[in-house]
Amino acid sequence: MKAADLVAHILKSEGTEFLACYPRNAIIEAGAKIGIRPILCRQERVGVGIADGYTRVSYAIGQTNGSQPVNGVFAAQAGPGIENAFPGIAQAFAENVPILILPGGAGLSRQNQHPTFSAVDVFRPITKIAARAHSVQELPDLLRQAYHAMRSGRGGPALIEIPVEVWGQEYQGDIDWQRIAPVKLAPDREAIKQAAEMLLAAENPLLWAGQGILYAGATAKLVELAELLPAGVMTTNPGKSAFPENHPLALGASTRSRPRALAEKMRQADLVLAIGSSLTKTPFGPGVPADKSIIHATNEPSDINKDYRAALGIVGDATLVIEALIKELKNKAGDERAGRRQELEGEISEINKSWRADWQDHLSSNEEPINQYRIIGELMSAVDPAETIITHDSGSPREQLLPFWQASQPGGYMGWGKSTQLGYGLGLNIGAKLAAPEKLCINIMGDSAIGMTGMDLETAARYGIGILTIVFNNGIMAAERDVLIEADEKYGAMTVGGNYTLVAEGLGVATRRVEHPGDFFAALEEAQKVTATDKPFLIECMVKEGHDFSRDDVAGL
Repeated sequence: MKAADLVAHILKSEGTEFLACYPRNAIIEAGAKIGIRPILCRQERVGVGIADGYTRVSYAIGQTNGSQPVNGVFAAQAGPGIENAFPGIAQAFAENVPILILPGGAGLSRQNQHPTFSAVDVFRPITKIAARAHSVQELPDLLRQAYHAMRSGRGGPALIEIPVEVWGQEYQGDIDWQRIAPVKLAPDREAIKQAAEMLLAAENPLLWAGQGILYAGATAKLVELAELLPAGVMTTNPGKSAFPENHPLALGASTRSRPRALAEKMRQADLVLAIGSSLTKTPFGPGVPADKSIIHATNEPSDINKDYRAALGIVGDATLVIEALIKELKNKAGDERAGRRQELEGEISEINKSWRADWQDHLSSNEEPINQYRIIGELMSAVDPAETIITHDSGSPREQLLPFWQASQPGGYMGWGKSTQLGYGLGLNIGAKLAAPEKLCINIMGDSAIGMTGMDLETAARYGIGILTIVFNNGIMAAERDVLIEADEKYGAMTVGGNYTLVAEGLGVATRRVEHPGDFFAALEEAQKVTATDKPFLIECMVKEGHDFSRDDVAGL
């Protein structure tokens, strides 16, 4: 068995059904021979995004159907192929997404010769493991290490480079491959006891949920903990959908924008319990105000006291931490908690009603060019969130969509933003549809974002991947108005024109252009019919510049 066949066999054993890729890479053909479907992207960074979206959804939906998660895989050509993949891998690293990267490599004799590109050296800072196979005999051990790294502790990409001469080598011996199970850390008992005492002593505890809840399959336990305390639950940008947002204790998610209930309950909080979150300071995620005491529970010790001082640190798998806290709290909590829960739920409900009322003019606006919130409002009323997976793109679409979209199921929203590459949402959406073909999969992107990656709409058309892409086209880089003043006045630097309906048609994608707000619903109905037949659809919405965001001010949030 040659190297490519060996790798394909291991991928198949790990549940791999498709391979995001761009030739040449021998794994593509070897995988196809044993039923691994190749998805050839138009651009390598999008191929990585496809593997990323598949991984996120595979882990999240395992919570609801009990299936084993499968890590997405991307295979690239040596040299220019893997060089082009750098942005996608950097994004996955920033978001802690466990994907497997399998590039070809230059011959071993050329590895130290200028200007040979060494994927191992270049990608080591943005992967959990980056290694080179010097012979075919090393591949099973290297792949075992890669899967262990991806599935244990904090997630992240793993890269195994296969040099040109290794592909042709014959593996000697039997392949005794066993699926690599994750290694989970249990929390310290004394830390759990201390955390329970702090939570019970707090006047207004708040639960902060990160994407670690999704990877650990801890949503149901998080709901139980929130109801037991009781406490409102907010999520981070990548953690959105980790807690059902139709639950009366849900506060929603935060980037720079957020629901008012999240802001108000953070303002009132005296203790924040962060679970499954690195608490990394980022311009596109929430912060912890300086006057809050923090219990920080994470599966990565280096997260604790990194950006915020923790009153108590707990290292452990999110599910195991929450289960231990529930057990300890049940031994100590009194009956008065039930009354407090009803009161808290009422407070959150009233804040949400007030907030929604303040934004209703936007959500039902008849403006032309169209108000983006009108599109979001119509979308929410027309689709079932439980049967939908949606993602934003970088910039204004993220800030407009995330506060208002109500995610009710784990993985129903793919949030991202520690790195904010324009166009990344398209690849995520393709990967999500591959992981959950029964779902309506939507990505909302601006005109700048589609300019970066829009050619891969043709990938969805070519492979019959029925995604829905909604483009907010205002012909301008609206988010940059405050930093491109003279550059725009003198040289029109912010203008980014285009007719993306015509572009989509040229790529074999069904499409509608919406210029009047009253026409969006009909376009959406048509899109749903088309995507149900495994064909992609693009709705181009001619929108206004849009500078209104839900940002109730709380210092430090």
